[in-house]
Amino acid sequence: MKIKEIIVVEGKDDTVAIKRAVDADTIETGGSAINEEILNRIKHAQATRGIIVFTDPDYPGEKIRHTIRQYVPGCKHAFLPKGLARGKNGKGIGVEHASISSIRDALSGLHQEYEQEIELISIDTLLYYGLIAGPSAKGRRERLGECLNIGYTNGKQLQKRLQMFHITQERLEEALVKIDQEEQ
Repeated sequence: MKIKEIIVVEGKDDTVAIKRAVDADTIETGGSAINEEILNRIKHAQATRGIIVFTDPDYPGEKIRHTIRQYVPGCKHAFLPKGLARGKNGKGIGVEHASISSIRDALSGLHQEYEQEIELISIDTLLYYGLIAGPSAKGRRERLGECLNIGYTNGKQLQKRLQMFHITQERLEEALVKIDQEEQ
């Protein structure tokens, strides 16, 4: 599987894992202390070949994703569920621990970031579907992130992530029907 875009990862071990799974070039951020030189390289890559942001499913990874999104709008994003990014014996979470098939699946389920806004899914809707309150909200959000390929979000970020990737109310409802069927 050849990827035309350049994949932005956190470090060398992520690059090794990506290259095991696909034929692609990478840019390494060097962790969450991403500097202006790296951001300029990412901006140039976006203008010439496009980029895919593929960071770890943890707080530092989300921080890097957010920094890149602010500096380089219009990126594509790949997300890996935490369960597929755990190291041996449950130690560590990161792209470098993912299987070849998990990396390929994440890269085939890309989301394009859009600059144009869509109608916001309301907080009331998210409450109604049990995504931001109640004992099972965290689990439902986690499963929703996997179904929609948008990664896990906390309750505050869910609405923003749905809007960022142009997830319509109809698409949200389809994913929730699937989740509800799985739980039965």
